[in-house]
Amino acid sequence: MRVLSLFANIGVAEAYLHDIGFDVVVANELENRRAKIYRKIYPNSQMICGDIIDTVIFEKVVKESLNKKVEIIMATPPCQGMSTAGLIDENDVRNKLIIPVIKAIKDIKPKYVFIENVPLFFNTEIEFKGKKILIPDLIKQELDENYNILEYMINTKDYSVPQTRERAIILMTRRDMNLKLWELPKGDDQVITMRDAIGNLPMLDPYVTDISEEELEKLFPHFHQRKENALNISKWHIPPHHVLRQVIAMQHTPSGCTAFDNKKYYPTKLNGEKVKGYRNTYKRQNWDTPAYTVTMDNRKISSQNNVHPGRFEYTSSEGNSIYSDARALTLYELMLIMSIPEHWPIPDDASEAFIRRIIGEGIPPLFVRKVFESIGDK
Repeated sequence: MRVLSLFANIGVAEAYLHDIGFDVVVANELENRRAKIYRKIYPNSQMICGDIIDTVIFEKVVKESLNKKVEIIMATPPCQGMSTAGLIDENDVRNKLIIPVIKAIKDIKPKYVFIENVPLFFNTEIEFKGKKILIPDLIKQELDENYNILEYMINTKDYSVPQTRERAIILMTRRDMNLKLWELPKGDDQVITMRDAIGNLPMLDPYVTDISEEELEKLFPHFHQRKENALNISKWHIPPHHVLRQVIAMQHTPSGCTAFDNKKYYPTKLNGEKVKGYRNTYKRQNWDTPAYTVTMDNRKISSQNNVHPGRFEYTSSEGNSIYSDARALTLYELMLIMSIPEHWPIPDDASEAFIRRIIGEGIPPLFVRKVFESIGDK
């Protein structure tokens, strides 16, 4: 079946779709940098780069979708104005991007529609024709006559994704074609944990930016061998870069704990002053649960739930337990947690930092696969 992907980014959501019989024949993305990467990953898709609010771009997307006989629209509008990881702002202009989505549905008339966003999507009002209206009410007002519309609040950990990520999902099915109603499939019984996802990977030390090479090798005598082993696994399994004071704090922090509980090795600023912050920062993830939600700011020890779970490594001369992997998760580990295919063809010249941010915006593609596989199920 032929798909139009709106707000496609670099195509994280559609990573499995071709494998299960769906071809994204048209895609739209605002930013040229993302569109270029999308074209390299999906050379057979027609990527239309530009603002969908622009009439010329919108009409081109609709025209090409009609020419290519698009049957499904997948829309994942930007969520920063509704995300609890950012500043919640009902007046964020990005919240109104659902309006061109609705118009595209009316013009293209696909058989099915998939819309995904953060949970607050269902509780956000926007202005439409001079009046305030909740986004779900607007969708029903404009499309209910021609589409069966189902709303869901899901957590991707219930669909074999090793990550807790709550999302608002809308599935639509055209009323006039005698189609089987597109419904969300039942979740899975087995929960996939961090241990399941990355527990087989060997220890990997961080690169410490504010010490010499000799000091690095003294602190981490296996650094270079572990780095080489990691790169043999994946070119994206790269030691993250951190400053010494943060690394020391995390070396003394066990799995599932925050360094704010350390009596001696408490997080400090450059001037020695104690850091003040939320308890989900300077915090190691847990081995035996799904990962916390991957955010865009996933390179920092000082940001939300970014630190590797770690393993007991040795006892220091002071009698303290020292834990391995005192670092943020690598891009490769984030890909596994996001359920991105291991050999997904990210271009070699792509910026690691840029791809990290992109992944933090995405929806786990394994969940998308399971939803699309349910089209036509009886």
